[in-house]
Amino acid sequence: MNRVSAVLDLVMVLVFVAIGRTAHAHGLTAAGLASTAWPFLAALAVGWLTLVVGRRDSTTLPSGVVVWISTVALGMALRVVAGQGTAVAFVFVAVGFLGLTMLGWRVVALGIGRRRVVSEERRSVTRGVSSPSG
Repeated sequence: MNRVSAVLDLVMVLVFVAIGRTAHAHGLTAAGLASTAWPFLAALAVGWLTLVVGRRDSTTLPSGVVVWISTVALGMALRVVAGQGTAVAFVFVAVGFLGLTMLGWRVVALGIGRRRVVSEERRSVTRGVSSPSG
């Protein structure tokens, strides 16, 4: 498991919860954040468990989709069980925000990784060393 990936996903969920609580004037108390966040954090843990059991690279987009969909779908189901609201607009916001952020950081990381590879290949070529891909 990539701890950085887990922390980034966790931060995205907490930012989502904090923005939502602030937007609806519910305040940012520890108890309030915990009450709102726990369904999504539990669902996030299930998504991550899926990656760990499947031995999947947590930084890939397909893994991000697994974590994102698990977080939203199971998080909403747990909210229903707990008697918390799941208004249609809220579901759309959760899908959009968590999708954008959980997949977004992976896209950025993928771009940075590709840039590094290209940069290393260019340095190798300028030094007269053939690249591993060519």
